[in-house]
Amino acid sequence: MGSQKRIAKELAELMESPPAGISVQLADESNLYEWKVYMEGPEGSPYHNGKFLVKLTLPTEYPFKPPTVSFATKIYHPNVTNDDKGSMCLGMLRPDEWKPSSRIAAVLQFARQLLDEPMPDDAVEGRIAEQYKNDRPRYEEIAREWTRKFATEEKA
Repeated sequence: MGSQKRIAKELAELMESPPAGISVQLADESNLYEWKVYMEGPEGSPYHNGKFLVKLTLPTEYPFKPPTVSFATKIYHPNVTNDDKGSMCLGMLRPDEWKPSSRIAAVLQFARQLLDEPMPDDAVEGRIAEQYKNDRPRYEEIAREWTRKFATEEKA
């Protein structure tokens, strides 16, 4: 099974030297295809100080089919659905744009970059995208509020 080898290798690399603000683990030790990714909100973004749980699911046909990325932590963002699925719209994950040479690390870095620089023209939440374009201060205020409410670890 080539895909399992490749996934195991990418996982090992990511656990050894994860990209900035990102940590990775298997959701279940016996399943290589389900990952839990913890993503810190980038500094200077309304998500700063937030820690988001992102689920990464790899298809058995990986790397020939793209992984799916979804936010388990609620987030106010034009490129993430506002429902309990938290599906993220990433251009590079579209079947027609995905390349088998793409690495999971690149997917995660791109996802985190999107927290810093949303792509309102590629939005799944049109209302939030409009707000981002036309009323940035209000967008940032709500995004910060949601980050405080859903993405900060309670200080014990």
